[in-house]
Amino acid sequence: MKKVEAAIVKTGMQSSIALFFKYDEQIVELIRPLRGAHWDPERKCWLIMEANGPLESLNLKFKNKLQFVSRGAVCKQAENVPEWATKINIPPEYSKTLLLKKYSKRTVSAYTSLFRQFMEYYKRKSLDEITDEEIRDYLLFLNTKRKVSDSYLNQAINSIKFYYEKISGCPRKEYYLQRPRASYKLPEVMSMEEVVSVFRTVTNLKHRCILFLIYSGGLRLSEVTGLKVSDIDSMRMMVRIGQGKGKKDRYTLLSERALELLRVYYKEFRPTEWLFEGTEGGPYSNRSVQEIFNKAVRRAGIRKHVTVHTLRHSFATHLLEQGTDIRYIQELLGHSDIKTTLIYSHVTKKGMDGIKSPLDSLKL
Repeated sequence: MKKVEAAIVKTGMQSSIALFFKYDEQIVELIRPLRGAHWDPERKCWLIMEANGPLESLNLKFKNKLQFVSRGAVCKQAENVPEWATKINIPPEYSKTLLLKKYSKRTVSAYTSLFRQFMEYYKRKSLDEITDEEIRDYLLFLNTKRKVSDSYLNQAINSIKFYYEKISGCPRKEYYLQRPRASYKLPEVMSMEEVVSVFRTVTNLKHRCILFLIYSGGLRLSEVTGLKVSDIDSMRMMVRIGQGKGKKDRYTLLSERALELLRVYYKEFRPTEWLFEGTEGGPYSNRSVQEIFNKAVRRAGIRKHVTVHTLRHSFATHLLEQGTDIRYIQELLGHSDIKTTLIYSHVTKKGMDGIKSPLDSLKL
């Protein structure tokens, strides 16, 4: 029986139970369905609502599966939590408006966290008293003192703009929120041989199906975990992606090899709603898929910095190298702008195979 250490921690105005354990996919899948369960990156632990405790009730619930052991009333990791996490409460309208506008859970979490930090920076002022110049000073602080990434800074800008434009009803302003110049980075891509070497290390049927589907149709991580049984259209050899990025529906490819494996998987697991279900029901977790892929990459001896998303990049690049029209690739990936898809033309080796480096022509 696997042991999980637990401690009571203060989260804002209420208490939660912090769960500490060495990463284990099975443990994560067991606690994920609990009320309020989420990963806390600051404390490096999982948090659940105190209403799920005390530990005796948890031990009873997970009898013969998990054993919860008290770590004490005070969580040591909580000492490293920044003050703004417990002292500053953002306006309730902020979260409500985000939810009403149907922002994703990840965006809601990111915006509220970033806006809370902004409020902490000017905690002695009300939000209505903060001037445009002071907002610029805060962004300068993030950029020069904290040296945050461009994407972090852009999200901080968006979180601030959301409050003043969507909550307070201020006119849209751009002059004090100058965006950082976007850095131009080419995506990391694996060769077909490298993809094969990764897949060969995966023997678990469910795990193999997940990775096959991602590469088969260029799926995003959240799209593969969000698949339902009804999304597999074997007659048309297509996969339906419902409400993907940008809340858009689309269809993408379903390979024959992936379909063969899926049929074997379906006979063994008999999923009902979600194509890939967690141990306690509900969709399979993104984190679990990431761990599956990372282990496969290590076993395959791939030295490149690759992630699950690299399979999507590789799918697009390999289609381009096979002569597929860029417009079709755009549709399959669900890109609104062809410019986003054109980046793969910079990483493909198509057309370069016959070009010799001038160094090889030198008579040395």
